[in-house]
Amino acid sequence: MTPDAPTTRNVPALLAGLHTEKATATVLVSGTPGGAIHVRDGMVVGMETPGAPGVEVLLLKSHRIAEEDWTAVRATGADPARVALELVAGGLLGAAELEITGRAALFDAAFALALTSPDGWEVTAPRSLLDTGTAVSPDRLVTENARRLRLLANERGATARFARDRLEPAPEARDPRRVARLSARHRTVLTAADGRRTPRDIAFTLGRGLFAVLLDLRDLLAEGFLRSPAAAPAPRPSTAPRTSPAATAAAPHPTAAPLPRRKR
Repeated sequence: MTPDAPTTRNVPALLAGLHTEKATATVLVSGTPGGAIHVRDGMVVGMETPGAPGVEVLLLKSHRIAEEDWTAVRATGADPARVALELVAGGLLGAAELEITGRAALFDAAFALALTSPDGWEVTAPRSLLDTGTAVSPDRLVTENARRLRLLANERGATARFARDRLEPAPEARDPRRVARLSARHRTVLTAADGRRTPRDIAFTLGRGLFAVLLDLRDLLAEGFLRSPAAAPAPRPSTAPRTSPAATAAAPHPTAAPLPRRKR
């Protein structure tokens, strides 16, 4: 399928068609950030995108799963689809908690993909993914994305720009008494917002969803703890002489001529 097909004018329309057909496939989305959408029997069961943390990042960065335990399960050679089941079977994670984490990662990935228009997409045979037991209809994803965009800005372009901003601490952030009144969650986000990280970077650093991080950044911005990076100062007008160096060298200096002598 290509973007030119009348029934696939966009990715939501494509997913709606796959839902109607009860198809099982993987949709590869190209562009920035791009990613993969996994569909089983017409339901969306997972998404992977560099634009938002996935299940693995959420579990490891939050320290819900120790990295050595995760590595040990992966080292058994289990298919990626069975890694989650191995975690549950080994008592490292509850089935309900796994599904909640998978659903959160799915909605967050859908939100990240919705911020920009894709370059294109391709429907391929189903590919392996970390199976968390999550299954969401395409209509539910569209509704949730619309809700999140409304909460942040009312305009997709404005939210997309906000998601690329590298916010930096404002003078208020240096007031320890004011910072102490923030919640622990907001203090953690404030520390991570150093002027170099984008919201996506902060989400991956903290192991939190992109949307949740954007909400916290919006709060900190409104309270004056953060600000957009200072604009580069405008170049000062040149004060150099408008004559060429050669012309300047050729013109005699006013003091170069001899002073007139006084005659009696």
